[in-house]
Amino acid sequence: MIDEKKLERMSSGEGFIAALDQSGGRTPSTLRDYGIPDSTYHSKEEMYDLIHDMRKRILMSPEFTSHHILGAIIFEDTMKRQIEGLYTADYLWQKKHILPFLSIDEGLLPEENGVQLMKDIPNLEEKVLDAKEHHVFGTKQRSFIHHANEEGIKAVVAQQFELAKKVFHLGLVPTIEPEIDIHAKDKAQAEEILKKAIIAELNVLPKEVKILLKLSLPSKPDYYRELMDYEQVVRLVALSGGFSRTEADQKLAENHGMIASFSRALLEDLSYQETDFEFDLYLHQAIDQIDEASRI
Repeated sequence: MIDEKKLERMSSGEGFIAALDQSGGRTPSTLRDYGIPDSTYHSKEEMYDLIHDMRKRILMSPEFTSHHILGAIIFEDTMKRQIEGLYTADYLWQKKHILPFLSIDEGLLPEENGVQLMKDIPNLEEKVLDAKEHHVFGTKQRSFIHHANEEGIKAVVAQQFELAKKVFHLGLVPTIEPEIDIHAKDKAQAEEILKKAIIAELNVLPKEVKILLKLSLPSKPDYYRELMDYEQVVRLVALSGGFSRTEADQKLAENHGMIASFSRALLEDLSYQETDFEFDLYLHQAIDQIDEASRI
C-alpha cells in the first residue's frame, strides 16, 4: 500500500531529487572527484565507509532541506547504515521530510542492438520488501541507450515497465530510467523512438500504477512534456547525464514541469578537503541553482 501523504508530496511538492546512489562500480571515481584517491583505502569495506561519510556529510548539511529537495536516491549500503541513530531512510523522512528512493538495479548487460538492458534481479522481491522495512518510498532502475536502434529501445522500455509493475505491486513507487547517451550522434532520433515506446506502454498501464519517469535532458525543449498528462506519471524527472551543472540547469529550464534528479551536476564542486563552511556554501549554491531550474 502506497502512503498517500508521501505520494502527494512527490506529485505536487516543489524542488528536485538528489541522486546519491553511485554504485560500487562508480564509487572509486566518485571518491576521486571528491578528492579521495584510490590509495586511501585498501578494501571494499573501507571504500564504502568513505562514500557513506561523503553522503552523510551531504545529508546532514543544513543546506540539504525539504525546501529545495523532494527526494534522495540512495544506494543499498547507504540504506542499511545509520545517521544520528536512525537508518538513512528514516533520517531523510523524519528529520528532513525528504522522500527516500533506493537504487535497485544490479548493473547493465553488455551492449546489444545499441542498448544495455538491466541485468536480472533474482532477489527483487526480497530487495523491495527489505526497502519497505527500511521505510523507503520508491525505487530507481537504470538502463542505457547508446544509439537510435528501435528494437533495442523497445526492449529497454518493455523491461523497465515490467520491472516497474512488479515494484509497484510490492508496495513502492518505481522510477523508470532509460538513460540516453548525451554524446550519441543520433540522440534526437533515439528520443523519438523512446517517447513512442513509453507512450505505448503508458497507454496499457493500469491507471492505479504510479511511476516516475527519469529521462535524459532532451535535444528539443519540452519534448517529453506530454508524458506528464498521463495519470500514472507522478513526476517527470531529468538526469544530468554528464552535462556540467551550468549546462544541465540551462537545459532543464527549457523543459517546463520537469524537475532535476542530478548526481554529478550536484556534487561537482564538493571536496573532502573543504571546511564545513566551504562545503555548505558550495552545496548551497548547487542546490539553489538546480532548484531554480526545476521550478520553471
